[in-house]
Amino acid sequence: MASSSVMRRVSLRNLRAHKLRLFLTVFSIVLGTSFVAGSIVFTSTISKAFNDIFDSAAPGVSVEITPENNQSPGVPQSVIDDLDSRKQELGIDRIVPNYSGLVTIANSDGKALQTGGAPSIGTAYLPADVALSPDSSKILPGGRGPTNAGEVALNSSAADKANLKVGSKTKVVLGQGSAEPRDVTVVGLIDLPGSTSGFVNVQFDQATARALFSDGSHAAQVDMSAVAGVSPEQLQERVTGALPPDIYKVRTGDQVRQDQKDDVNQFLTIFTAILLAFAGIGLIVGTFIIYNTFSMIVAQRNRELALLRAVGASQKQVSRSVLFEAFIVGLIGGAVGLGIGIALAAGLKALTRSASGLPDAPLQIGVPAIAAAIFVGVVVTMISAWVPAARASRVPPVEAMRAGMAEGSAPLTMRTIIGAVVGVAALAAIVIGAMGVGLGPAIAVGAGAAGAIAAVVLAGPALSRPIVGGLGTVIGAPFGKIGRLARTNAVRNPRRTAATAFALTLGLMLVAVIGTLGTSFKGTVDDAVDTGLKAEFIVAGANQLPIPGAVATAVQQVDGVASSVSFGIIQAKVGDDTVAGYAAVGGQPADVAILDMQGGAPDQLPADGMIVSERTSKDKGWNRGDVVTFTGPTGEEVPVTVSGVYADNEALQPWLAGPDVYAKLVPPAAQVSAMVMVTPEPGVSADTLRQNLENATDSYLTVQVQDRDQFKSSISTQIDQMLATLYAMLGLALLIAVLGIVNTLALSVVERKREIGMLRAVGMLRSQVRRSIYLESVLIAIFGAILGVILGSVIGWALVRTLAKWGLGTPVLPWSLIAVTLVASAVVGVLAALWPAVRAARTRPLEAIAEA
Repeated sequence: MASSSVMRRVSLRNLRAHKLRLFLTVFSIVLGTSFVAGSIVFTSTISKAFNDIFDSAAPGVSVEITPENNQSPGVPQSVIDDLDSRKQELGIDRIVPNYSGLVTIANSDGKALQTGGAPSIGTAYLPADVALSPDSSKILPGGRGPTNAGEVALNSSAADKANLKVGSKTKVVLGQGSAEPRDVTVVGLIDLPGSTSGFVNVQFDQATARALFSDGSHAAQVDMSAVAGVSPEQLQERVTGALPPDIYKVRTGDQVRQDQKDDVNQFLTIFTAILLAFAGIGLIVGTFIIYNTFSMIVAQRNRELALLRAVGASQKQVSRSVLFEAFIVGLIGGAVGLGIGIALAAGLKALTRSASGLPDAPLQIGVPAIAAAIFVGVVVTMISAWVPAARASRVPPVEAMRAGMAEGSAPLTMRTIIGAVVGVAALAAIVIGAMGVGLGPAIAVGAGAAGAIAAVVLAGPALSRPIVGGLGTVIGAPFGKIGRLARTNAVRNPRRTAATAFALTLGLMLVAVIGTLGTSFKGTVDDAVDTGLKAEFIVAGANQLPIPGAVATAVQQVDGVASSVSFGIIQAKVGDDTVAGYAAVGGQPADVAILDMQGGAPDQLPADGMIVSERTSKDKGWNRGDVVTFTGPTGEEVPVTVSGVYADNEALQPWLAGPDVYAKLVPPAAQVSAMVMVTPEPGVSADTLRQNLENATDSYLTVQVQDRDQFKSSISTQIDQMLATLYAMLGLALLIAVLGIVNTLALSVVERKREIGMLRAVGMLRSQVRRSIYLESVLIAIFGAILGVILGSVIGWALVRTLAKWGLGTPVLPWSLIAVTLVASAVVGVLAALWPAVRAARTRPLEAIAEA
């Protein structure tokens, strides 16, 4: 017991005596744990904010009726009238049909009010004598509710953002339906409980809302309250019995609120998983750094540990002392990581609140975040330190006291052989996966990627010798003896070099994979537009959102238009499957796109028929002459004949139906277009036609006119925005990788203090010492970058091939990104070596040589 206490004191004294080493090790843990803690705190905060909103949703609602079929136009007015006539019998106090739809409102500058992703919806204003709850919407003093088609009420948070007030005149564009943009006056501001930062609610009078957002005979949902003495559950049972079975969904207000919470929490679960996946990447990289650090610490303390063995400490005591130090470091790293994670969550919350429609709430710092940070910090560190601790306990005292004893001198033969075998198997899995298409091959590529990473871990030390040695010969040649010294230092301990480089390898591998996917996506888009379209202009919604059907009519009437085709969106059922495609309305698709019909089929699309792509034909089994029966939202079955199959054209995937099919499957109120493609009349200049199109669509706030290059660029910009988010998150792993190089070099300088002192004593200048450290760091960084880029490019290329089923074209490697990455890795090497190099250059020769 006494000896254990002594060993703990020795461990604590050792930590206090090496504050720099303690800081570097703790900081590597902090980066990983902070991202885990921050992810949990952030998602818990957003979840709490949404739950608070939904707790105040559907105020006063005892029971809500919605159709079972999501594609249904709603609850028929006849059903509403029947329930209204039986209010006393069923125990209904008030019954309110709900009419709503997507809208866009202009701000004070006449531009579309940006919501940051939050909903922007139009609803019916309910006066106090009609609303189920007086708190459902309160008109603020100085305003009133809308009473005619030219008036609206607007939630106060949206009004502030749009710089609108009572009396302001503006425009509203319906997100569905064929109505023209409407001139409206804001007559009231609404205080909505729990509205998010970007949420927009435009309220019309009831008659106008019904005309705008329904077909006149259906309501999207019906809310009702119960009379005193009737519980929501009792009313639910009575209303269910009064309705036809299996057609409507009848839920209590509590069930509605809980379903909304569950939907959001499902999204948050996916969002959390993505954040934690990147946190896991950071932890993997951090684990290697921690392992590397403890290996070096043990190597530097061989003589100290051997002395402890010589004075009576057992192998277990030595091993436990190292693990005890790891426990303390992990505990400190976890605690600090929790604090930084909370700050990270606060930053994410502020960012999303200003840039998106996510709601706001106080930070939720609960037990899960605290436990995760401490647990991950301690466990990862303990695992990372276990192998060095076991190695330290086996060091014979006499041998360890030899000055030349160094860590990492064991043979590499067996691990290299195992790594080679795993690498061959991984490459085989990647190649086999790349030969197929779909989920199975993609999983095979993923398994091969995991195997390739394992192979690099195992065979990395053996690979480092020839690769780093070769790089050192080339890069170090201009520096003469300093270059040769740097090369010797870099290959001296291949285990350490490989472990240090692996942090960079993993981060850059993921960068290369994501870069290959992004470049291939953009290449597919460019190819689809260049080889698949004849249209000179594409009229589409901002951010690729749908546009009202009225836009197509406005475009057709523009001077200089030879042909225009609107691609309406169809969503219906075939059997039990929900399918989505397009309808060509206003002209033939062959007028604006290149259709390579197979088997001699005509390229004319019948008004009551459809044509399908080759990919769809294979996947669905829809061939020329087949009849496909679609079921629309009302339950009406619409048989459609396949008149032909066209060669895959990514701009026209997956199938096209005629205008008569569109009219039968999509109610007028739900008819929206993905885009309108336009070709000019002979002799009409592009500039003239563009100006005419912009003039005709100017009043539609969300519509933009783009030429082919602008259309490609807009899609590429969205891809780049998504990639930028991923790259930003991967920056954590790369930051840890840079820290790992700093950590390793700093500890290496400590380890080589006597050697550096000898070199200084025989005449090496401080600038030469710094230069040797810079070159050593550059060699390690470039080695890691080369492995990462090669692995990432191969995995990304194979993954793209497996995604052909979903429309991804030929793999395109991001050569510019690869070149920048390799150059940046050399810069990273120099930056990472700045501080260790300065420390090394300040080594005093006599003091270093005098150290025992």
